[in-house]
Parts: sequence; structure tokens; C-alpha cells
Amino acid sequence: MQVQSYLFFDGRCEEALDFYKKAIGAEVQMLMRFKDSPEPPQGDGCGAPGVSPDKVMHASFKVGDTEVMCSDGMVAGKPEFKGIALALSTKSETEAERLFANLLEGGQVQMPLAKTFFSPKFGMLADRFGVSWMVMAEA
Repeated sequence: MQVQSYLFFDGRCEEALDFYKKAIGAEVQMLMRFKDSPEPPQGDGCGAPGVSPDKVMHASFKVGDTEVMCSDGMVAGKPEFKGIALALSTKSETEAERLFANLLEGGQVQMPLAKTFFSPKFGMLADRFGVSWMVMAEA
């Protein structure tokens, strides 16, 4: 059994994928647009009312050994990621600082990177899409 994260970007999925490739070295494993669905189209041609056929129906990307799945969803507006955070562990303090700064571009610090009792560098931020990240260097 496996539990995986699935993020709905409400129309900004492709932008998010491009950002994560640059910011944290994410590798896109798969990307399917609504127009490429093997299921017959419904409604306006893409299976979801009002959604452009060019929007991302499903994608997955890897960061290190972890796969994250994502989609444009129903393109309802600004995405909201409440009550969750993705934890990013690094091998060094320098790497934690670099990735934190990269993810912070256009985002907001929730807790600055600092030494804690469990990590030499730990910090929290919300990236430009509203996804919360906890970045920590392994002790």
C-alpha cells in the first residue's frame, strides 16, 4: 500500500510544474491534457464544464525518490492548500538554504530557516501557488 500526494492547481498546473523543475529539480514523469484523454469527451469536449482541452488532466513529477501527482482540476480559480505541507529533507544546510530560497520566489515565509532541536536548518514557507513546504537539513 502507498499514500501519495495529489495537488490540484485550479488551472495553474503547467506553471507549477515549470516552477518546481527550476526551483527544486523536479522531473515531470507524465503529463496528460484533457484533450488527450482516452475516454470519449463529455460536455464541452474535455470532460469538465468550462475547462480548456489544453489544461492538465493529470501529471506526475518526482523530487528525489518521491512522486507527487497533480492536475489543473476543475479550474475553479485560485488553488487552496489548507492543513497540509510537503516536507523536503536535504543532506546539507547549504542545500536546505538553496531550496528554501528557490521555493520562496513569489511566496511567503511562514517560519524562517533556523536551527531547531531536530534540525540544523528548518523553515516553513508557502510557495507562489499556496503550497506549504517544510524544508529541513538532516541532522
